[in-house]
Amino acid sequence: MAEQAPLALEELLERFQKGDVRALARALTLVESGHPLGQALLKALRGQGRAKVVGVTGSPGAGKSTLTDRLILEARKRGERVGVLAVDPSSPFTGGAILGDRIRMMRHHQDPGVYIRSLASRGALGGLAGATVAALSLLEAFGFQRIFVETVGVGQSEVDIARVADTTLLVLTPAAGDAVQAFKAGVMEIADLFAVNKFDLPGGERIIQELKSALELAPPRPGGWRPPIYPTVAATGEGVEALFEGLEAHHQHLLAHGLLEGHRLERARFEVESVIQEWGRRRTQDAKEVVAQVAQGLLSPEEAALRLLKAEKRPL
Repeated sequence: MAEQAPLALEELLERFQKGDVRALARALTLVESGHPLGQALLKALRGQGRAKVVGVTGSPGAGKSTLTDRLILEARKRGERVGVLAVDPSSPFTGGAILGDRIRMMRHHQDPGVYIRSLASRGALGGLAGATVAALSLLEAFGFQRIFVETVGVGQSEVDIARVADTTLLVLTPAAGDAVQAFKAGVMEIADLFAVNKFDLPGGERIIQELKSALELAPPRPGGWRPPIYPTVAATGEGVEALFEGLEAHHQHLLAHGLLEGHRLERARFEVESVIQEWGRRRTQDAKEVVAQVAQGLLSPEEAALRLLKAEKRPL
């Protein structure tokens, strides 16, 4: 078995670099499952390629998938190869993605310039799967020029997307209280652009005024960027071209002010933290005795954590 692993890695790497989509799918599966072969692939491929990474976030029902579908069309009009990572809620039974990519953005499945993949959030509080950054690295190495990351849409804790994406798009709707919820959640502070989707519904102008008022009080952004607001109707495509141009303008702003490298470092930091959190979750699940001692007041949580750290012999 020890001799077969390098051969398997070499073969998969060769197929991946030749543009074999099945090799990409296999690599993503290995990485998401935490398989050692996936980690070896990542080490070999990381840093190859540079994509424009756009995070699409917002409350459930805001129309994120439909809007992303339209943005894919705009990117393809410009000749860009597009990757999509759709982070779905996890099944409580299998741990896999509930929605899956087969019911999303179906029109693009026959387009070789578009690749859509669902990732299970596996309970990640920030609305992102722990393997999201690793998957991004693989899609970049495969040659995709723009990658959309659509998050679960869990509300208040969904701010990790700003640590992963170069550009964060917050999608709101004129539904009552949507803007207020965004203010309370702190998501306002991480959005680089706003889309008021379903603008044909009553209340569209009101939510835009609320957003403008809130942004006037917000602290200055890096490089002096002022988040623009775009009214859209994703179902018909209205306003989507202007929104796409806004995404491109923000990317050019990042380039002009030398901010992209900082985004890359933050993305790597998020990935390392995700690995540590997953390690801690697994260790505490297996350490029933130690957890019981915390519940009984015999150990503090800090003492229990240190004990588990010392008990771990393998490198992270």
